[in-house]
Amino acid sequence: MQVRPAFKFIFSVALLAFASLSPVNPVWAKVETSKPLHKKSSKAHKSKHGQGQTARTAVAPTYEKREDAFQWGQELVARQNLPEAWVRGALADARMLPNVARLVTPSVKPTAKNWNTYRERFIEPRRIAAGLAFWQEHAADLARAEHTYGVPARIIVGILGVETLYGQHTGNFRILDALATLAFDFPQAHPRAQERQAFFKQELEHFLLMTHQNRADPRGLKGSYAGAMGLPQFMPSSWRRYAVDFDGDGRIDLWNSTADAIGSVANYFRAFDWQVGQPTTFGVQINSSPEQLEKLLLPDILPTFNAQSMQSLGLLLPPEATQYPGKLALIELRNGEDAPSFVLGTENFYVVTRYNWSSYYAMAVIELGQAVERERMATFTAKAP
Repeated sequence: MQVRPAFKFIFSVALLAFASLSPVNPVWAKVETSKPLHKKSSKAHKSKHGQGQTARTAVAPTYEKREDAFQWGQELVARQNLPEAWVRGALADARMLPNVARLVTPSVKPTAKNWNTYRERFIEPRRIAAGLAFWQEHAADLARAEHTYGVPARIIVGILGVETLYGQHTGNFRILDALATLAFDFPQAHPRAQERQAFFKQELEHFLLMTHQNRADPRGLKGSYAGAMGLPQFMPSSWRRYAVDFDGDGRIDLWNSTADAIGSVANYFRAFDWQVGQPTTFGVQINSSPEQLEKLLLPDILPTFNAQSMQSLGLLLPPEATQYPGKLALIELRNGEDAPSFVLGTENFYVVTRYNWSSYYAMAVIELGQAVERERMATFTAKAP
């Protein structure tokens, strides 16, 4: 396997688990220079992950003379006991990227949600074939992660397929630039601008802590326009809290170590209380009055009802759902002007939405993983005597 240029981080798993913003002991990172692992993104994917950013950043203004960035950096130095010159140098080299601000600004004419259209982007032959090849190549690590963390291999495969097409699209924005832009120039037209800007300031802090503690150059790491990194697209806070050294080489590398990416995704789900052996969804038929349906949909994706209360509100549940011991949610997936689709979401479905707070995303992950698993079983059947 070819190796993508990146800084390999040496992390202590014990210190990283649920790490707060307090400093940990610095450890050494190693710079690797070798051939790229991934091919260039397709044109359609460039707008999301930022291929071709280099030319734009050549003229983008830096934060060197921005008083708000300077003040934030001074507070960070005092709060985290970081070297002032190092923090100032990093922020001085961070560039404001107007394209990043544009990408996080909601459209003035948002497209109506359409599950069937969304599903077609991810549950399609190319991605399923890539997922099958990935599973075949990394079957041992996937099986070990399932055994260690209790998270099915198909869920891990679904996440990595939806996020980056198994590492083919990890992003080409400098993470330092993306996070600085969203921390100091978040578009105020966004309906939750203050909340989101505060979030990205925290992520910038996590990123600078992470790179300083591991002696890595914050200018050299690339990811999505939102600052997500590696095969699983972890934000810096998630990297520090949930990423694990699953290949046992003494460092965590979510760009080049597929084992680390697999183990880290599984550890993330376990941290959010994945229930071993429980399903994610059940089918359902709707026979509810408008008032009953409104009540069922009010909690959104949060599992609230037991099977019996759902039946009393007009839902027709399959036998396996009536035996489910936990709470359930009625998940509505809109299809534009067509009738919506419905499924029952379990507590594990809710866990999948903690990776990305969207029922559409969670369903894509689940169905992609299932589709790849079916293809894998079919190959075993075809090979059987």
